[in-house]
Amino acid sequence: MSNDDQYGGGGHGEVGGTGQTRTRLPDSPSDAYGTPRRTPRASRGLVTVVGVVVLLIAAIAFANQSPDTPSEPSSDKAPASSSTAATGTTPSPAAPGTLPKGFAHTEQGAQSAAANYAVALGSDGMFKKTSRQAIVDAIYTPDAAGRLKGPLDEAYSASFLTRLGLDANGNPPQGSTFVTRTVPVGTRVESYSEATAKVAVWYTGLIGMSGEKSTDPVRTTWMTWTFELSWADNDWKILSDTQQDGPTPVPGDGTASTSDDMSKAIKEFGGFTYAR
Repeated sequence: MSNDDQYGGGGHGEVGGTGQTRTRLPDSPSDAYGTPRRTPRASRGLVTVVGVVVLLIAAIAFANQSPDTPSEPSSDKAPASSSTAATGTTPSPAAPGTLPKGFAHTEQGAQSAAANYAVALGSDGMFKKTSRQAIVDAIYTPDAAGRLKGPLDEAYSASFLTRLGLDANGNPPQGSTFVTRTVPVGTRVESYSEATAKVAVWYTGLIGMSGEKSTDPVRTTWMTWTFELSWADNDWKILSDTQQDGPTPVPGDGTASTSDDMSKAIKEFGGFTYAR
C-alpha cells in the first residue's frame, strides 16, 4: 500500500511534544467514500503496508477489503492540562522541499518524527513511484523500507490510480487538482525507551479531486495513525505502523466550497512541518 512524504527536523525534532499524553484523532468504521476497512496480521512488514494503505482506503472505495482488526484500547490516562499548549523544544528547520530529519533523541523528538512522517505518508508524493520510494527510504528503517517498496508499488497500481482519477504516473487530469493532505491534530506517547517509541498521531485528512468533471469531491477523514519507531543512525525511523478510524467530531454547519475555491486554496495554502 503506501506511505507519504514527511520531514524530520534537526537536533530538535521537527514536530514534537515532550512525551506527555496528547490529543488524538479519528474514528469511523468507513470513510466518507463509504470505504470498508481491512484486517491485518501477518508479518511486521505486512502490518506496515496495511497501515499505509488504510489512508488511501479512507478516500475511495477500495474494493475487496476485509474489515480491520479491532484497535488497541486507548489509554485511560487523562492528558495533562498543558498537553495541548505550544510548549517544548523548537524544532530544527528543514530545507524547502525536503523531509525533516535528525529528530531529538527524546519523547518530544519521537512525537515530532511521528507527526511529520504522517504528513509525508499522506502527501501526493506517495502517488508517484520515484518520490514514494524516496519517502519510504527516508522515514523507515532499511529493513522495513526494503519490505515495503514492492507491495507499495503494487498497491499504487495504474488501476488504483485510475480509481482516484489519476493517470498511471499519478497526475490529475488537466484543469483538475488532486488533493491529499494529512493534518496532525495531536500526538500521544504510548511507550518510550532509549531504543524504541510508540507514538499515536490523531489527524484529519483531505483527499479527493477538485475540478469541474470530478466525481470524487474533496472529503475530510479523521483517523489515528500509530507508529512503532526505532532509534537508528541518530534519528527516529519507522519499524511499522497501523491506523484506526476516529475520533471523529460532529460535522460543522459550514457550506461546502466550490471546486474552484478548493483548488485555489490547495495551491495558495502550503503545508507544514509539525512541532509540539
